[in-house]
Amino acid sequence: MVLALALAGGLSAPAGWWVTDRLEEDNDFCVACHLTPDVPLHREKRASLDREPATTLAGAHGGARWDDRPFRCIDCHGGAGFAGKARVKLLSAKDAFWYAVGRFDEPDQMHWALRDADCTKCHTTFDERERRVGHDPRFHELTVHNAELGVDCVTCHASHDAGGLEDHYQLHADRVRAECVACHPEFDLQ
Repeated sequence: MVLALALAGGLSAPAGWWVTDRLEEDNDFCVACHLTPDVPLHREKRASLDREPATTLAGAHGGARWDDRPFRCIDCHGGAGFAGKARVKLLSAKDAFWYAVGRFDEPDQMHWALRDADCTKCHTTFDERERRVGHDPRFHELTVHNAELGVDCVTCHASHDAGGLEDHYQLHADRVRAECVACHPEFDLQ
């Protein structure tokens, strides 16, 4: 019996992985679940992806093309590398199970937040412009900020929160300032 279950699991896992990969190509699949009649899961997040002009970092990506196709939710939320993708698949399977048995509550935050690897799989460089002579360096021009600081990309670049600075990569000034103060107490305005 245990061997039969192990064999069934071993055969169905790759098929499930392939099927979910195909389903996740459609952004509307990602919000297809309903917690109450006619109210899709993550409705506002999905709307922000298509809003013109973009009001969130997700929206700025939503109007982009990647690998000659429209940008999809799964491009950020799909995990980076095999381990990241497996982590996302397991969480999705758990959520699907609890949704199917009627005991799913929409989370108010991500249980497994986006990681830098989810951003750097597309954004391999931070600031490709040359250093401006005679000016203070931009944040990402300083190596310590890119590799040594330990701050995740989404700490400052909030993906689904409206109110970011459109011409500054959807940075949220209060969130950025709070991070800066950790190393630079002189920036504390309180």
